[in-house]
Amino acid sequence: MYFWIALGSALGGMGRYWCNELVAARMGPEFPWGTLLVNVAGSLAIGMLAALNASLDNPWLGAEGRAFVMVGLCGGYTTFSAFSLQTPILLNNGDWLRAGGNILLSVLLCLIAVWLGYLAGSGLERLRTG
Repeated sequence: MYFWIALGSALGGMGRYWCNELVAARMGPEFPWGTLLVNVAGSLAIGMLAALNASLDNPWLGAEGRAFVMVGLCGGYTTFSAFSLQTPILLNNGDWLRAGGNILLSVLLCLIAVWLGYLAGSGLERLRTG
């Protein structure tokens, strides 16, 4: 089980780094858009996967698959620690508006993404199980 979590974490971390670099190159470093994007996308994915695995008698992923994708991949991809570091940096630079926007957007968009992911996953699960 630890192998699958470690593998997923490594792949998720590499995906997060790639996405952050890509977004920063296109949008600039003034606001942590890359962190926001990976957190929202990861929230959407984990919400969908949670719904697809809600049926305990017929889960979409087995225990190893859940450990790999939900704990490893999503955990390594999303980055609350980066959000928690970037927000005080914005505050220390006197950029209260961007810091507040980062907090508001991160919390609201990630919660909405989990909810939408869960709705989508629930629909897919109903289709899958008939």
